[in-house]
Amino acid sequence: MRRHYIVSYDISDPVRLRKVHKVVRDYGEALQLSVFACQLHDKDRAILEAKLRAVIHHKEDQVVFVDLGRVKEGEESDCPPGTTAIGRPLELGRVRVVVV
Repeated sequence: MRRHYIVSYDISDPVRLRKVHKVVRDYGEALQLSVFACQLHDKDRAILEAKLRAVIHHKEDQVVFVDLGRVKEGEESDCPPGTTAIGRPLELGRVRVVVV
């Protein structure tokens, strides 16, 4: 069973920031600079967390997982449940962020 997550991070070092971004983008869609919408099985979440733990500095950086509930069977939208955008609509699958 997959679950919807918002994964957000605050990384204090530019080198680690790029590494974290590369890890998270393999698991979800960028909503904003450091905010991703992800649909993860328990195993995928554990793997993602392990990869992030290996990259971040645990006293300086922070990664937050917000569980928004399970992905319902037959659900067509990639948008997390309860997600609302004001202004420009969410366009998952379209890359708007490039970290160099």
